[in-house]
Amino acid sequence: MKLLSFLLAVVLGLATAVSAGPAVIECWFVEDAGGGRLAKKPAALLLRQGPGGPPPRPDLDPQLYLKVHDPAGALQTAFRRYPPGAPAPHCEMSRYVLLPASVNWASGLTPEQSCPRALDGTWLMVSISSQVLSLSGLLRPQSEPQPEPALITMATAVLTVFTHTPSPRIRLGEDALLDLSFAYVPPTPVAATSLAPGPPPFGLEWRRQHLGKGHLVLAATPGLAAQMPAAQDGAVVFAAWDDDEPWGPWTGNGTLWLPAVQPFQEGTYLATVHLPYLQGQVTLELAVQKPPKVSLMPAPVVWAAPGEAPPELLCLVSHFYPPEGLEVEWELRGGPEGGFQKAKGQTWLSALRHHSDGSVSLSGHLQPPPVTAEQHGARYACRVHHTSLPALGRSAEVTLEVAGLSRPSLEDGIGLFLSAFLLLGLIKVLCWAESPVRALTTILGKPPSSLV
Repeated sequence: MKLLSFLLAVVLGLATAVSAGPAVIECWFVEDAGGGRLAKKPAALLLRQGPGGPPPRPDLDPQLYLKVHDPAGALQTAFRRYPPGAPAPHCEMSRYVLLPASVNWASGLTPEQSCPRALDGTWLMVSISSQVLSLSGLLRPQSEPQPEPALITMATAVLTVFTHTPSPRIRLGEDALLDLSFAYVPPTPVAATSLAPGPPPFGLEWRRQHLGKGHLVLAATPGLAAQMPAAQDGAVVFAAWDDDEPWGPWTGNGTLWLPAVQPFQEGTYLATVHLPYLQGQVTLELAVQKPPKVSLMPAPVVWAAPGEAPPELLCLVSHFYPPEGLEVEWELRGGPEGGFQKAKGQTWLSALRHHSDGSVSLSGHLQPPPVTAEQHGARYACRVHHTSLPALGRSAEVTLEVAGLSRPSLEDGIGLFLSAFLLLGLIKVLCWAESPVRALTTILGKPPSSLV
């Protein structure tokens, strides 16, 4: 029993280690170098360490080697789903200046005229991005690095905002769920006790930018009686704190729901969480797509005589989105050379046809060259590539039958048998109908019609 418990503990420990994400995040510290130039210095965030203390990093400025204290566990939660072996995320760090929210509907978050003294000190903003995570955080570092056992600066994660869907791809007409999580820790005990017990009021803002234009999709201020702008596009947000601890830390949810997404709703979405003098923002790139339907005409067989060209082949690519990035390839499968090869002949594409749901259609055309007897049984195929399809794309094919070389198929044999069976039955019915007439003629010596 003890051995079983030990093995279970080991398995759980390994699972925790695998899902804990990277221990160190390599970053770049970016600052203004004057003259419109930016200077970059290497930096690192130590999220967790082994029993031997933080590893020394003589290559870093001790003030840019940060051991992050995360009371809310938001960073661990954000990286828990980070795939093992995935490329390291891109990380940038810069100084942050405390400012009140610039939007009018969030002015109630900062009723005082100046920033509270509890928020004095240096602040750093961290932006982390990858294919599976977008995160923004505000860190409050200590004024001096710790000398032992390695030169490193302690920093507290005060506000963390993140999403696990930085690049959602939504099928046209389906609902989109853009997840957003955030966490807040009062930066000092004084800041915590100066407020009423429980999570503080906050502001949540979702904006969309596309083709150089931007507008507010939805805004919310839970805990404040502010006049809010109307939500756009039927958007709904789940804006609330997840817990009500008296002094924190607190975690919250700001997930956005967009019903029946249309093409005009794609673009860059900016999700911003407002707290008094603190803001965290992440970026999501929403792409709308719809895979095409592919069919080939004439189907399923195309006929041609030796030395003659088959009829024009029409590949119908219907109801797809976006219009860009579509490719139509023609293949000849089988034939004298075997395998797949590029089909010869003249090819062209039609103009786009637009549909009411925002999707488009087009047709690809192929005029094959004259065929030979050796190409009997080969297959013409059109293969379509699009961003909404797997790497191999989607295809449709027809079989080439050369006149004079085809043998009756199983379907042809079944059809001939059924035709013969029906013809035999018809003959039997006619014979049965004629037999009574013949018998009556024999008895009366004249046809029945002459008795009338």
